[in-house]
Parts: sequence; C-alpha cells; structure tokens
Amino acid sequence: MATVRIGLIGDYCAEVTAHQAIPLALQGAAQRLGIEVAFDWVSTDSILEGFAFDGFGGIWCVPASPYRNMEGALRAIRHARRAEIPFLGTCGGFQHALVEYARNVLGWADADHGETAGEGARLLITPLSCALIETRAEVRLRDGSRLAAIYSCEEISEGYRCSYGLNAAFADELLGGALRACAHDLDGEVRAVELEGHPFFVATLFQPERSALAGNAAPLVEAFVRACAARVAVSNSPA
Repeated sequence: MATVRIGLIGDYCAEVTAHQAIPLALQGAAQRLGIEVAFDWVSTDSILEGFAFDGFGGIWCVPASPYRNMEGALRAIRHARRAEIPFLGTCGGFQHALVEYARNVLGWADADHGETAGEGARLLITPLSCALIETRAEVRLRDGSRLAAIYSCEEISEGYRCSYGLNAAFADELLGGALRACAHDLDGEVRAVELEGHPFFVATLFQPERSALAGNAAPLVEAFVRACAARVAVSNSPA
C-alpha cells in the first residue's frame, strides 16, 4: 500500500506538548495498523487561496492557537469538509472547525474566535468558565456517535491544555444540523463534534494525542489514520 501522507495544519513549535505528541501518536497508529504514515507540518501563513492539498490523505488541524494566519487554517478545514478528506481537529483545531462551519455552512460571516476577534464579531469561541491547563478531565460520549464507536465506551478521560471553548449561547443552532455534538464534559459543555455524512470529520477540544507521550494508544488518532489509509487506497485503485 502507498504511504499515507497527512497534513498537520498549524504553526509548529518544539516546545508545545501536543506537537511533541502528534508524531508519536501517528507512528503508534501506523505500527498497529501495519501501514506507512508520513506527515508534513503546514504553517497557516503558507495556506494562501488556491493552496494545493493534493497528496494529503488526511488533514489534522493541530493545537497551539492563535495561529499565525487564521484564514489559512480555515481554508484547510473548509477544503477537508468539502472534498470529504478525513479530518481531525484537536484543541485549536476544534475551535476553528466550529468557526469554519459557522461561516461557510450557516452563513454567519461574523462568527469569530474570542482570542483574536475584533469589535462587532459574533463570539462563537469564548473563554472557558474554568481553564483546562495541563489537566485531565472526564468526557461523556454520545450514544450512537462515531466517537463512542471508536472508544467502545460511554466515558473517557483525556488531557487538555485549553482556555477557550464553544460559546453555549450558540450551541443549539450551530449543532442542530449535520454538525453534531458527540461528547460533553460532566457539566454538559460540548467537548467534541462530528460531521454526519462525511467519511471522517471529528474535532475535539481535548488532545487525544497526549496518550502517546505515556506510550499508550490513542484510539481517535488510530481511527483517523485508518480513514486516511482507506481514502488513499480508493484514490490509488484502478479506475
């Protein structure tokens, strides 16, 4: 089978814990699945209009925002959604997946991220009531969701380093269509979403890749890599 190449959308920094964990999580998934996986770090300021995403079997929008170019990140997410390329967003990737959907599917042109938004913006992403910095927390998975099937359980514990999340005032309207909440914290706040009708589109506020730092499997990353491999196999099959 051809090598599965994944685009890591974000601005790489060796000091970011998630950026240390992601290669380990991908390598672990590749070993368990028996496939070859490669990845490219793609800085957000390099993703101009018309950027060529050819060659990527999947797109992962990674933690550590604000990004150098928010529009670049949104272009990558939009492309993955429209082209039905397997997509994973974690932490900042979760936040920006919500903004992209709000702007380009719901038509909320003023939807924005509270960390960087100007005056008059619809603040879709706002500070959490309690910041989740270098901590673990329990997450309940929606019965029947893709995420619940991936983890094969109803409740998980995952690591975070995050201060922003979905503004609850917009949750019902934002997540009332194809984009659905699939995980909540113990207080009922949204912690993950998935896009129905898409081959694989999952975004989490938590960082499942952190499991790899302790030498453990990351089920969500493995499911993402499996979806990427399936897309590559279909793309390379004879017409």
